[in-house]
Amino acid sequence: MPMWCLSTNNDECIYRGEEGTQSFYQHGDVILGGLFPLHTSPDGAVRSFQSKPSGTEYNDFSSRALRWMRTMTFAVAEINQRKDLLPKLSLGYHIRDSCDDIPVSLKSTLLLVNGQPEKERGATCADVRRQPSPVIVGDASSGVSIAVLRTLGSFKIPLVSYFASCLCLSNKKEFPSFMRTMPSDEFQIKALAKLVHYFQWSWVGLIGVDLDYAHFAIQLFVKESVRYNVCPAYVHFYPVILFKEALQELINIIRDSTATVILNFSRESTLQFILQECKRQNITHLQWIASEAWATSNALWGDFSDLLQGTLGFAIRKGEIPNLDGYLRLLNTSSFQNSHFLSEFWEDTFNCRVNRSLNTHIHRQEALNRVPCSGNESLDNVYSLYSDVSQLRVSYNVYKAVYLVAHSLHEMTTCVPGQGPFHNGTCGNLKPLLPWQLLSYMKRANFTTLGEDVSFDENGDPIASYDLMNWQMASDGSLKLVKVGFYDASLRDERNLVINDSVIIWHSENKAPVSVCSQSCLPGFRKARRKGEPICCFDCIPCAEGEISNETDSNDCLRCSREMWPNQARYQCVPKVLEYLSFHEPLGIVLWVVLTIGVCLTVAVLCVFVTYRHTPVVRGNNMELSFLVLLFLCVCFLIGLTFIGKPTDWLCQIRYTAFGISFALCIACILAKTIVVLMAFRATLPGSDVMKWFGPVKQRCSVILCSCVQCLVCIIWLMTKPPIATNSTRFLSATIIVECDVGSEIGFWCVLGYIGFLACMCFLTAFLARKLPDNFNEAKCITFSMVIFFAVWITFIPVYVSTRGKYMAAVHVFAILASAFGLLLCIFAPKCYVVLLRPEKNIRKNMMKK
Repeated sequence: MPMWCLSTNNDECIYRGEEGTQSFYQHGDVILGGLFPLHTSPDGAVRSFQSKPSGTEYNDFSSRALRWMRTMTFAVAEINQRKDLLPKLSLGYHIRDSCDDIPVSLKSTLLLVNGQPEKERGATCADVRRQPSPVIVGDASSGVSIAVLRTLGSFKIPLVSYFASCLCLSNKKEFPSFMRTMPSDEFQIKALAKLVHYFQWSWVGLIGVDLDYAHFAIQLFVKESVRYNVCPAYVHFYPVILFKEALQELINIIRDSTATVILNFSRESTLQFILQECKRQNITHLQWIASEAWATSNALWGDFSDLLQGTLGFAIRKGEIPNLDGYLRLLNTSSFQNSHFLSEFWEDTFNCRVNRSLNTHIHRQEALNRVPCSGNESLDNVYSLYSDVSQLRVSYNVYKAVYLVAHSLHEMTTCVPGQGPFHNGTCGNLKPLLPWQLLSYMKRANFTTLGEDVSFDENGDPIASYDLMNWQMASDGSLKLVKVGFYDASLRDERNLVINDSVIIWHSENKAPVSVCSQSCLPGFRKARRKGEPICCFDCIPCAEGEISNETDSNDCLRCSREMWPNQARYQCVPKVLEYLSFHEPLGIVLWVVLTIGVCLTVAVLCVFVTYRHTPVVRGNNMELSFLVLLFLCVCFLIGLTFIGKPTDWLCQIRYTAFGISFALCIACILAKTIVVLMAFRATLPGSDVMKWFGPVKQRCSVILCSCVQCLVCIIWLMTKPPIATNSTRFLSATIIVECDVGSEIGFWCVLGYIGFLACMCFLTAFLARKLPDNFNEAKCITFSMVIFFAVWITFIPVYVSTRGKYMAAVHVFAILASAFGLLLCIFAPKCYVVLLRPEKNIRKNMMKK
């Protein structure tokens, strides 16, 4: 049985100046120091040195911390039994209660490193000299660890923490002798930020105890969450001792906020008061996110299961330590005769009094009245956090911390001179063992324990790995911690967080809660920040014309390409509608039907004229030129069909040139007819030979000559800048207007201008011949037809210029129809009326009548 040296102070775990704390000691060649928070104050007090500390009772015993301590003793015993690890050295331990308090921890630390027992009243072995500890395993709290490190820093004594996670401890300039088997908060915060982003919670409340741990954690979370557009709805630090005013201020902030997700960085003892007040004020809608400090804390569940149901939190990796369960349960009354810790645990668990118990703790005076323990008590018959090995997380870290020291010592014992890590390849000294040399070996440690590779980065931090735990209620009402995912910092960023949503049970309903400052902007909208508010508070504005957003909460809208246009909801670019005057749309159908009618009427008139070509009406009106006019009018109607259908380059070129030449031919023929009529009456004057210049050949030549001018203009136009088909989006952005661009504006207006010039000449000559005698004089009809022609094309010009696309083509066709029908009806309708309906007038005698 190992030799125990224990304190029997009646005022144990009360800090009163020079009075000490309980300890646990076993001899060995190397003594490992241990700091464990076996007791805490009921109000969770953490004191500083700003004033002289007064007596504080630490009367809350932690069975969980006792399991951590016993895991250390188990690891030491296991290593001492191994033949492959430290075969020539034996390990011992000197473990003290830190009471989770800085002053107590500092005193315990100094006692560990100097090896001298404190002066204790009634101590049975105060004359036994204890070996100093060159390394300390502890403490659990980041704040306590920081204070201890600032004390030990000058001596370079290693401190290996199993639960201190503050990022600040990774600062090697300030804490060069610190190492830990607990991942840094840097990784936990990254995991928490990704978790919040995964469930699209952009509005999160952040609270924490007013200590370094919470300050650094929340500061890092705020910085990390910027990457995911997550905003803190509020950030509030509450004092360690929650007075009524401070607690009410915190509850008011939580209640008044619209955030339904709240992330808390504190220990379970402080959180109890917050949950109690939330329950009292019926604030039950919150989705709690736990930091690793309380992510697996069973102690909170009993009274607050209705509030904590569905809680999510990252817990450090769980381990399975073989034989630890049996070691923890291997306790009997004889084991407690020399141990304050075990005596107090046993008496609290079974509510009995151990014979000759060392448990004389001040807050256990009522235990003197307990019935004696029967000796038949067994941990198999009760549930205790001490013997619960289903969630070995911190205990596993303690186990790895002991093995870290053991493997480092082993490297020192097996070091070959000349190959060591120090100057000139020297090895570390074992007698005496120098802490700074041991620290050097610890930083280089790389070993495997229980199948896990253990190594450390340049800051003395292990590779981070967390389990995502979900708090669920078991069938018996107890807490069931269900692993629903994990975070592994060694994996790539897009793969390091894995979550199984299907097994998560939420606080309310059957889906993840919504916690946003503003509702998400649907596709088709973009976010517009509200002035003076966080980026998570915004308004949703529809995308501008021609732009889309195809994802939720888009910051900007994307402009569609020239060939695309947003759909009605503005979340997708769709091909633009091609617009042109089609043969299949109503307007196109009407136009080509009327054009066809015009062709048919013209052909009909031509047939009538051919049939009755020997009659006076036909012969007396320059039959050859009449035939040419009808032929060219028919061509004009057919040319109108080229303005219907999808434009192409060759069709555009045919459209405009054929239109110009056909109308030029038609007007030239009418002009020739008008001049012939005028000259014919001049020829009746005595001695006039003017008609020799206006014979049939001369008439044909005049028509060809007038047409050649138009042909020359069209050729120049086609050779310089011809009409082409273009896709235009300038005027109707949702539509691609397929139209004919005239190319050279000068060429287009020259063609129209020349037609207008011929029409003016025709009108002038017809006007001059309007009062000439005889019924076969058609000057009046030509004059009226030219008036209609001018009216049509003068109206056409402004309308044509002001329209685009298919309507521009339709206006052109209307102009062709109106002018062509005007010429056809005004010039040829009267003649057809006489030929077909009044044949008695179709005689020479009637035609010569004045």
